[in-house]
Amino acid sequence: MLHERYFVEKEKQDKLLSTKNVKSDFYNGIYDRYVYPVLTREHIPLTWRYDLNPDTNPYFMERLGINAVMNSGAIYLNGKYYLVARIEGNDRKSFFGVAESDNGIDGFKFWDYPILLDDVCPEETNVYDMRLTQHEDGYIYGVFCSESKDTSVNDLSAAVAAAGIVRTKDLKNWERLDNLTTLRSPQQRNVVLHPEFVDGKYAFYTRPMDDFIETGSGGGVGFGLCEDITHAVIDEEKMTSLRKYHTITEAKNGAGATPIKTDKGWIHIAHGVRNTAAGLRYVIYAFATDLNDPSKVIAEPSGLLIGPRGEERVGDVSNVVFTNGAIVNENNEVFIYYASSDTRMHVATTTIDKLKDYVFNTPSDPGRSVECVAQRCELIRKNLEFLNR
Repeated sequence: MLHERYFVEKEKQDKLLSTKNVKSDFYNGIYDRYVYPVLTREHIPLTWRYDLNPDTNPYFMERLGINAVMNSGAIYLNGKYYLVARIEGNDRKSFFGVAESDNGIDGFKFWDYPILLDDVCPEETNVYDMRLTQHEDGYIYGVFCSESKDTSVNDLSAAVAAAGIVRTKDLKNWERLDNLTTLRSPQQRNVVLHPEFVDGKYAFYTRPMDDFIETGSGGGVGFGLCEDITHAVIDEEKMTSLRKYHTITEAKNGAGATPIKTDKGWIHIAHGVRNTAAGLRYVIYAFATDLNDPSKVIAEPSGLLIGPRGEERVGDVSNVVFTNGAIVNENNEVFIYYASSDTRMHVATTTIDKLKDYVFNTPSDPGRSVECVAQRCELIRKNLEFLNR
């Protein structure tokens, strides 16, 4: 017989999973925010956390607890919305689980089991932040961070980051491929696979790193090509969206969701990081690259697209929003999935037309306060003339 507390916890979770999400009163004309997170640790099935057998768990204790659900890859298949979430256990190890929704804004439910990857890297300790790409070769690829201990130094926090690669056709059976090798960058994080071949090759957006935390000589989001994705090797990385002094990308930046193809260019939804007195602040920004040359930036609106607000600013790593997944459905609606403070998942919705308007018509950052004020004064002048005509 099940412990009586099981039914209490099951009723609480059923109520959570059936809660309808609603748009918040936030407004900027670009996208809509929603009141409730789409995934939290409370969404994790009870069977993943508790031993339900009262003989072996008489006090109905949580045996394998969950700390956070965050940084989800996203994909739209057969009319349903899927998130491959980063799930962090109480033991700090992260793993992946598939959650499914009918409408993309609420009702996300995890499948029965998390994803068990092929154990082909004995040195690998942790995996997280999978980006999903539906590639024109017919596979769905997941590119994620594969973290290992840095044994070259006597520091228990020192790590080495590589880009792990898996592929699937159904989100159930995953084939592990070789980790990405970049000959000129010692470490890689936040790597995204482009959805189409470029010059007959697989194309990756990279983030060259000198070590696990600091970008060092890495100048921003990179771009590189490889012949064989099963043994992916990139010889040369061009730079696309660059880090810049006194901007939201000053400390680092990295690719986020798989780029979205439009008639005007590829729209990228990425993350930028700057240092503050309270630590690193992560925000989400957007830019566009050329349809024929995805390494060439053709539009870069000023400032952030999404920043942490209200309760989003509080969590395990506060003052952070981060995305590695977005979905476009058949109605050209766009669902941007983002985590707040390394704790929970949210969604913001917009449309392709709105995204294009924002990316291509929002002025770029002129780089200096005096020029930014002049830019704003020109907007005010035009508005006053319009109001007084």
